[in-house]
Amino acid sequence: MVHSRIAVTGSTGLIGTALVRSLRADGHEVVRLVRHPARAGDEVEWDPKRGYVDGAGLVGCDAVVHLAGAGVGDHRWTEEYKREIRDSRVLGTAAIAETVASLGVPPKVLLCGSAIGYYGDTGDRAVDESAPHGTGFLPSVCVDWEAAAAPAEAAGIRTVYARTGLVVAREGGAWGRLFPLFRAGLGGRLGSGRQYWSFIALHDHIAALRHLLDTESLSGPVNLTGPGPVTNAEVTAAMGRVLHRPTLLSVPAPALRIALGDFAEDVLGSQRVLPARLLDSGFTFAFPGIDGAIRAALH
Repeated sequence: MVHSRIAVTGSTGLIGTALVRSLRADGHEVVRLVRHPARAGDEVEWDPKRGYVDGAGLVGCDAVVHLAGAGVGDHRWTEEYKREIRDSRVLGTAAIAETVASLGVPPKVLLCGSAIGYYGDTGDRAVDESAPHGTGFLPSVCVDWEAAAAPAEAAGIRTVYARTGLVVAREGGAWGRLFPLFRAGLGGRLGSGRQYWSFIALHDHIAALRHLLDTESLSGPVNLTGPGPVTNAEVTAAMGRVLHRPTLLSVPAPALRIALGDFAEDVLGSQRVLPARLLDSGFTFAFPGIDGAIRAALH
């Protein structure tokens, strides 16, 4: 992409922070959507719960990257927090999609965050973007989340859904919690350890988002996961190898259910998700293996 004006929601999150840094390093102009009156030249106000976006701030944008949403692993899943997870995604996406669709000259692409939670528990079965959605809370959220972008698609804007896996990073997400535990020698497998984790290095995730922005032939769902999902037991062994720590402990499933509530079922669930469309479009992973992804996160 030539030097462009790109709007980003969720710019203070793990992925948003890294994406903004990457875009600006390459000379792109980034405007950040913030939930307070704009105080800086690069800020645009929005309020996802009210469905408000200052559309004037998006005029001249070539792309909009929508990453905002309440953290899935940040709180115990009460009914109230589950509502927050859903509303933050569905209402926010609807507000962004309706606003970009209403612009006289809309952006060429709307890149929306989504998640491999779409597929539900796939067990040992490998799935790609052609697979149907699963059943349960997270699949239903992902279906509604992606559907909320319909106004942008209807307006002829290339709309891409980045179905993200587990991002290997020190700074946040699931791995941000794992690193301190394993460093302290307290890491171990969760439940049976046989469940598949579809991971992606943060470096590759940002490169993949940039690839989605630049690849005009891509629209619809694209899985942002590494090419080789591994089991939780294999993740545990790799963390021990890279960090040179014992990994003898394990957390039984009942203890996870007490600690995490409904979210435990997703930690214990298996998602063996393949990035078929990413690979078919010519994307190359810098850190395709789990050991390399962990090392990249440390350095």
